[in-house]
Parts: sequence; structure tokens; C-alpha cells
Amino acid sequence: MLAIEGFEWARDAVPSTGVEMLRVEAGRLAAEEPAAAHGIRDLIRKSRVVREALSEPWLLDLVPSGHACVRGILFDKTPDANWLVAWHQDLTVCVQERSEVEGYGPWSVKHGVPHVQPPVELLAEMVTLRLHLDLTHAGNGALRVIPRSHREGRLDAAQIKAQQEKAQVVCEARAGDVLLMKPLLLHASSKAEAPGHRRVVHLEFAPRAALAPGLSWHE
Repeated sequence: MLAIEGFEWARDAVPSTGVEMLRVEAGRLAAEEPAAAHGIRDLIRKSRVVREALSEPWLLDLVPSGHACVRGILFDKTPDANWLVAWHQDLTVCVQERSEVEGYGPWSVKHGVPHVQPPVELLAEMVTLRLHLDLTHAGNGALRVIPRSHREGRLDAAQIKAQQEKAQVVCEARAGDVLLMKPLLLHASSKAEAPGHRRVVHLEFAPRAALAPGLSWHE
């Protein structure tokens, strides 16, 4: 399913105790960084709770063999931070420092961290796990995806617009559900109609030795 459609569900994958621990940790992180509470980055470095979750059997069962977590973000839609995200693919990875390597580029810096677009072959090997900590539905900004769009490779603006004519799926979830998706899958989300908490732990996994020599993962 993941390879064909670009996404699949692991329903009730996070045990209730794990959901509660991650909710408490989300509250702690938001209190420490109130200005960034809707999108807390460097999550693996900042959160012992999330680092420990990476070694839990329920999560390891979902991760492809030989993959490691290379980026973590905590997302939340609240009355103070209620945003929409246009249709896009996740095309960049975070690295420790910039190094000119063939096939990597363009470069950018976001939140003080070097980002680069790697070869599409690397992106195709990656997988993202989205751990839902709250009930998520169309009314509070659930993710929307276009099945099989990841099979088209890296898309330009005209191709993205054309893909939007295809069927779309709203990724509604309960707390504890995990959405697995390919970074190249087209996805978007709307503003929440009545924003409260829509907390998602976003974890990206890649083959451990996927980066070209001279580059190192940021997290």
C-alpha cells in the first residue's frame, strides 16, 4: 500500500500511555517555546521522550529495516496559530553544514539549519511517520493527500496544479493512529474551522548511509 498509494495507516499503533506521554511532552515544549508552539523543530534533539519513543517496539515495527530518524517536528493548530498549507511535496533534508556535492541543491537555511534538496532517488527511499495525538478530521485541518502522486517524481508548479484534478483523500485519524507516507506524496491542509489542539509528531526516516560523502544529518 505505501509503495503503491504513497501512504497507509497503522491504526491505534501508539498505545494510550504513549499518547499521554507525548501530549504532556508537547505541552512542556510549547511552554518553553511559545512563539514556535505550532511548529517545534529539532524535536529529536530537544525531547528525551521522543528519543525514547524511537526505540519502542510499536514504532520500530513501522520503520523500514536500516532506516533511522533524521528529522522530527511537532505540529499543532491552535487559535493562535491556525494556518493552511498549499499542495506540496517534502523535498528537503536537514544537514549539519553546507557542502557542495553533485546532485544536491538548491540550498536554503531555515531556522538556522542548512536544508538541501537531495537526489529524488534518496527522497523515494524515505518514509515519514505522523503520530496523531488528537482526533483529527476535515474540520480541524487534517492532512489531505493525492494518492500515487509520489510516483511522478519531483513535480513543478504546473504538474502540481494538474495533479489537483485527481482524487484527494482526507486523512482523518483518532489519537494513536499513525500515518505512514512518502515525502514525494502531494499533501496539503486547510485551516481548522474551530482550532483547538491538532497535535502531530512528524518523524522522517531515511536509510542510515543515504547521504553522499561530505554530508551529515542534522538530527
